[in-house]
Amino acid sequence: MALSIAEYLVTDDLTVLLGLIAATVFLVNNLYKPQPLVHPILLGRQSDVGRARNPGESAVYRNYGTGLMGRFPLRPNKDVHILADLVRPENEGPRTLWATKVKPSCLNESRLFTCHRLPTIGFQDRIAAVGTGLLRLAGLKAQESTVLLLLNDSIEFLLTDLALASHSILSYTLSSSTLLTSVLDSHRPSAIVTHAFMLPAILELLYEHTERSVQHTIVVVGEPSAQALASVASNITILKFADVEREGVRTQKILSPVPKPSDVFTVSFYEAENGLIQGAQLTHANITAGVAAIHSLLPAANTFTPLDTITSAHSLSTTYGRTIGYTALYEGTSFSTLVSSATYHIGDRHDTLDSKDAISGTQYPIPSPTVLFVRPEHLKAIATDVIKQGARSWLLYPFAWRHKVSGVTEGFVTKEGLWDRVVFDGARTKVLGPTAATLRAVIVSGGPIEASLMTPARIALSVPIVNVVSHSLVSGPLLASHAFDLQDFAPEKTKSGALLPAHTGPPGVNVEVKLVGVDDEAVENGADPVGVVFVRGPPVGKLVNVEGYVDVPSENASEEDAWTGIGLRAKVQSNGSFVVLTD
Repeated sequence: MALSIAEYLVTDDLTVLLGLIAATVFLVNNLYKPQPLVHPILLGRQSDVGRARNPGESAVYRNYGTGLMGRFPLRPNKDVHILADLVRPENEGPRTLWATKVKPSCLNESRLFTCHRLPTIGFQDRIAAVGTGLLRLAGLKAQESTVLLLLNDSIEFLLTDLALASHSILSYTLSSSTLLTSVLDSHRPSAIVTHAFMLPAILELLYEHTERSVQHTIVVVGEPSAQALASVASNITILKFADVEREGVRTQKILSPVPKPSDVFTVSFYEAENGLIQGAQLTHANITAGVAAIHSLLPAANTFTPLDTITSAHSLSTTYGRTIGYTALYEGTSFSTLVSSATYHIGDRHDTLDSKDAISGTQYPIPSPTVLFVRPEHLKAIATDVIKQGARSWLLYPFAWRHKVSGVTEGFVTKEGLWDRVVFDGARTKVLGPTAATLRAVIVSGGPIEASLMTPARIALSVPIVNVVSHSLVSGPLLASHAFDLQDFAPEKTKSGALLPAHTGPPGVNVEVKLVGVDDEAVENGADPVGVVFVRGPPVGKLVNVEGYVDVPSENASEEDAWTGIGLRAKVQSNGSFVVLTD
């Protein structure tokens, strides 16, 4: 006998209860499922690609946010044109640069007081004082003299650099102390600014490589030893940095014509991949464009604020490191550099790029860091140490790890979750100290990052991690991944069998990139372009050689449309992100 439909639908209380539980679980799973921090469509098309290409070349790639027809950002603000404009009066509130508390300028204070003591002088006033002191005591001439900066990262570096730039005095910096002899052989600066501990070595080099009849001026930061002063020859004048600044404070300020954005203010020397010593000739516009690009590394909702504290592993003597320092000045943040960033030191020193070095900027009396500019070795060390500490909670760690991996897979990461409070917060604090609580972004550059490291690093830190490709010739990021791009692709191998590193995202917001030497047939058949990276844009400096360097006036500089090869090979993925090849 067939049953009616009503008899099939007969249920008891247990069936109803199980149904309600199943429906509740389904709704909770969907409603409370973490939403991706950025829409997947944006990550599927990270570059705008030109419609045409030349034989043997790829198409031209731009950042998707800029677009093929968009104008490149040349400055972080419409009022910023030269280096001096990066020191904004409205952001000159109390903050700490290394060990120095920077106070508002006297001219910006509402109350009246006299500026007869250095500790009360604002940063802009100190720049003017250093510039005047150098012109008066060191005998420098605006728009004519050259100065060799042999300084480790410090407030004296920024003061001197800005002071020289304001008077159009060309400065030389070295990315490594090993370049000093070669640069001195080919260049004869009007003055040298260095540390007191470097004075004996500088004197020895001058005696060996220059004639005794040539006059030299050395400005010393710190107190030189009596022994070093006793060995100074009659053709060498030694000035103390404090005396130079004091001279500028007590005398009338010297004003020079305001430089133009296209004026060259520095040459940063570095050793290229082929072993040759080369220099990056940088203009004011190069640096302001680099600051604009670094400003864009973080999304608008997470951008830099005066409440931030930035620490950097990149020396101010390098193009990228100097731009980071000027970004901190522009944003009004506190700032310091790591121990390993020092370019000059006594004797042989081999710094270990570990998790302790990553937070060594806190040796200065700065607020706890919120944004770290570190190297891949730092990221690997931090991730390894945090995971090792978290794994000690052997009972809870597997559940915490599985939950965090699930969130990253969905494109979501946070350090405010339950498993962070239970497991990872304590692990981060043991490794990073107070920085663990304040850290909100990590920007990594200086080499390739293992692709297998990215997900563990995102779980260990649970903050946005930006993978950047920097170069000594480019002031800003050449390539930079999206802060919220948490995609983890299957590992790929090159023809030699080496694993490809993590992708480095699309070009920076104000550069164009193309690959040269690509396989036309493979590209036409749909393969990813592979070739040598060429770049152009506002942050790209002009390449000069250390031998026979001639100061080319800005009017005769190379055209803006010229492409510059940087010696890297890369592959462009289908979503517009780049992968730098290591073999």
